[in-house]
Formats: sequence, structure tokens, C-alpha cells
Amino acid sequence: MSSLSVMILCGRSPRHLYVANRLCRAARPVAIVQETGSRWNREKLAKVIRPAVLWRKGWRWLRDRRRYADGGEARFFFGAAAPRLERPDLLLEVPHINHPQVAALADRLRPDLIAVFGTSLIRGPLLQQGRLGIVNLHGGLSPHYRGADCTFWALYNEQPEQVGCTLHFIDPGIDSGELIAHICPEVKPGDDELTLFWRAVRDSAEVYADLPARLERGERLGQRQPVKGHLYQVKDRGWRHESSLAARMGGGLLRGVELPARVHWFRRHEQAGSTQTASRGVAKDGNHGGKTP
Repeated sequence: MSSLSVMILCGRSPRHLYVANRLCRAARPVAIVQETGSRWNREKLAKVIRPAVLWRKGWRWLRDRRRYADGGEARFFFGAAAPRLERPDLLLEVPHINHPQVAALADRLRPDLIAVFGTSLIRGPLLQQGRLGIVNLHGGLSPHYRGADCTFWALYNEQPEQVGCTLHFIDPGIDSGELIAHICPEVKPGDDELTLFWRAVRDSAEVYADLPARLERGERLGQRQPVKGHLYQVKDRGWRHESSLAARMGGGLLRGVELPARVHWFRRHEQAGSTQTASRGVAKDGNHGGKTP
């Protein structure tokens, strides 16, 4: 366990709680800030009720209701137990992560590290907080898969080896800060999008939990992203994309695919894309099979 102080910023889904709990056990948590959702105002309402926006949001709501209504995510991360934070005494709820209370709290607590997973894009004075910086867990392999629904797009592009998550330092861009680690889950023929995404997050929680101790030991982590890559937006994923991928997955897109879990840490003294390997399981210091994007 690291003695570094960590301020955790997260969402409210079971996967967010799981990662927050793992970080609390790995370092010295000083606060957990949960984003509950922005308040509605006239400007936001006017934008949402536009026909194209309303259709897109309505479709996504219905799709997510079908995907998450059975409680599968909660069971994946918490088994039979109810999803919960292990340190509710540290909780602060805010309507938006850029609420002035959050920056004020960080300014008062002066955490060594700010750890983020599942919030809106961070802007403003909060970007200057954290002695060692602000780190985010992104659900795709940056830079080639930035933005939203990256597991879906990796499968849609028939690149199962590109399914995974990225730990990176936060800068003013979207998933564009210095790379810390790529975490790729095991991929098997019977997998689907959600299983792969959840597995990637679960594996990433262990890597995320290892980060404070590595930083405390003085490891120099972080490499600039070599290319701009592609930014996938929520609006990019439509019904025809869903139908196309469903047909190909049903037709055996992952047939014969057997990829082990892989992790690559990006150290400042290495060339981008260099790899090391581990013998089995989730590799601790490199890629085990496949290429680092």
C-alpha cells in the first residue's frame, strides 16, 4: 500500500465504485467526489429537444436500458453483494465535476495524486491540482481509440486486439494526455462487447491500484501520444452500426480468437511502442501477445 494521498473523482455506476474501492485500498484516500449529473437549464433543454438530438439520446437510453437493466454490471464487479463505496465517509456529491466545490476541495486537501474514472471532461482550475498530476482511466486504447464506446468501435473495426483501457495523465484535450499504461483484457470466442469492456475495467483497476506505489518509488512514467488518433463521439454510434456488429458477432467475428491479458507501462526513457513480456496472466510490465498500438 502506498502512502501517497489520493483524491478520487468518479461516476456512480458499479464499475466506477469498484475502481474507487480498489484505489482506496492501494493508497491513502482523502476524498471521493461523485458526479451526479448536470442541472438542467433553459439552454441545455433547448439543445436536447432538437429532433436529431432527441432521437439520438432516446435511442441510446433505450439501448442502455436493455443492456444494463438486468444488473449484469453489478454482478460482474460485486457478485451477490450490493455495489457500494467502502469509504462513504469521504464522499462529496456534485452535479458536475467542474463545480467550484471540487477545485476548492483539491486546493484545501493538496492531494499527491488525483485519480479519475467515469466523469465528464475536466476543465478549468482543477487541471492545475495534484502534486504528481491528474490521472484518468479511459475505456479505450489511446491514441487510436479515444472518446466514447471504444470497445464497440474496436470490435466494429474487427480489431479485437485493440480492446482495452488506457491510464493517462489528463491535459486539456480528450484522452490525449501522456500515456501511462495500456491494459488489454483476455479475449475469447464467446465474448461480447460488455463482457470485454467490464473485463478490461476490472484488469485496469489492478493496474491503477499499482500506480501510486510506482510513483512513490520514483518511477518515471508517461510518454507523449505519438499520433492524434481518432476521437469517437457518442453520436457516431447509430442503429446501423449496432446491427452490423451484431450480425458479424453472431457470424463468428471472434471465432478462433484467443488473446491473453496484456499490460504495457510507458516509461519516459523508452521509445514509444517498446514492449516487455510476462509469462502468464495480466502482464505487469509489458505486452503478452499482440502489439502495442
